[in-house]
Amino acid sequence: NMGCARRQAAAVLLWPRVLLFGDSITRYRGFSFQQGGWGASLADKLVRKCDVLNRGFSGYNTRWAKIILPRLISKGNSLDSPVAVTIFFGANDSALKDENPKQHVPLAEYAENLSSMVRYLRSAGVPGPRLVLIAPPPLCEAAWERECRLQGSKLNRLNSVVGEYAGACVQVARDCGIDVLDLWTLMQEDTQDFSAYLSDGLHLSPKGNEFLFSHLWPLIEKKVSSLPLLLPYWRDVAEAKPELSLLGDGDH
Repeated sequence: NMGCARRQAAAVLLWPRVLLFGDSITRYRGFSFQQGGWGASLADKLVRKCDVLNRGFSGYNTRWAKIILPRLISKGNSLDSPVAVTIFFGANDSALKDENPKQHVPLAEYAENLSSMVRYLRSAGVPGPRLVLIAPPPLCEAAWERECRLQGSKLNRLNSVVGEYAGACVQVARDCGIDVLDLWTLMQEDTQDFSAYLSDGLHLSPKGNEFLFSHLWPLIEKKVSSLPLLLPYWRDVAEAKPELSLLGDGDH
């Protein structure tokens, strides 16, 4: 029965995917709906256009991220390749080696790991124009030192060091010809007090989430602007024969 076969063929709509790859600033802060998470805001903006996937791994650095990336996006399935990917690491890589050797990644290796992930994504069918690198936010040392002391340890990060990693992230993006969001610099422009952007000196507060989203959205919007709204607006569904409207290719 051709009608039946055609109906089955039309049944599964493939939602384009936006993949957010990062550490806890993606994992928890990004998708907290109560905190106005930047990933949650992105999902809200893209409803019925894209699925926004949270691939944030708390505590991870680029050394570990590079290893797991092929398990998140595989080669050879172009239908499955995301329409946009954010890569947001550096808050853990930039931890001080003496105080936090497990998470620390040397600056040159951090840059090479980012480049390596960009190269892998290109080889997996995700070209440069679909990518956004996000540099880590600045560190409020006084607030983060309080958090460290509560854990019985010394201050294990410095804002000036985070800045070196942010600079390396920006340089990798320039070398690769891809978009970058330099949070470290943007949040400190005009010597503004950036502590309100952070909940504990390291992770984003609701205001920080809003700041990140407001700068990220224009970059993501241009990558997804040509995508249709999936399935017709309810007023446009044909009343007598809704199948005509609902079993098309999703954009009319």
